[in-house]
Amino acid sequence: MAKPVIGLQLYTLRDQTEKDFLGTIRKVAEMGYQAVEFAGYFDTPASELKALLEELGLEAPSAHVGLNFNEPERIEADLAKQIEYAKEIGLQYIVTPWAPLPEEPTMEDVKHLAGILEAAGKQVTAAGLKYGYHNHAFEFKLVEGKPVMDHLLELVPAEYLIAEFDLGWVHMGGQNPVDYVKRYAGRTPLAHFKDFGDGTRDTEVGKGVVNLKDVLAIAEQSGIQYFIVEQEEFASSSLESAKISLEFFRENGCL
Repeated sequence: MAKPVIGLQLYTLRDQTEKDFLGTIRKVAEMGYQAVEFAGYFDTPASELKALLEELGLEAPSAHVGLNFNEPERIEADLAKQIEYAKEIGLQYIVTPWAPLPEEPTMEDVKHLAGILEAAGKQVTAAGLKYGYHNHAFEFKLVEGKPVMDHLLELVPAEYLIAEFDLGWVHMGGQNPVDYVKRYAGRTPLAHFKDFGDGTRDTEVGKGVVNLKDVLAIAEQSGIQYFIVEQEEFASSSLESAKISLEFFRENGCL
């Protein structure tokens, strides 16, 4: 099995990408990252973005694409445009990064969300791509004795929904990231490496309390193909934090 590829979710560098999207991608490649995951394209023509990725030798497996939960009747048309762009730049996965759930979700709420995700998954799959969902902590609330995340992965067939487990949020949801990677082996080709320090503040990968090293040991056998760094809060700067996180993978023999 191939060693997982180390990527960066560009939302990490949102203060940079909004000023210079293509220039920021160049910096990511210069740091030594092997892949990027998108969170918006800043009106960049697909041909231009694809050419840059090819020039830099960067992989781009996936993009975070929000669904229009407020206007359900627009989801399909909006998603169709995203699929078209994704295919033009050569993505494999479209991932929904978040979904609304009530503070105390019921099984009815969970089934409703599963239905929306399955419809999106069918649309993406029909276009030749794969569809995934990225968790936060709230998907680990219990409904009828089981975490929402497990319900979703049981209700939606695996062919229409992969899990992009955010390992930091799995931890913050009261679960062990290793358990989830093992439980859904073969269904989690993308994994977000996010670390948490004090309380709910995230930090550089390897600098916090999340059990990420143990995931490295089982990643290949579990079918993880991409480790994707994501961070939202920074002690100095987003670029500095991205460099520090990459060192974790170097130190652990992943690069």
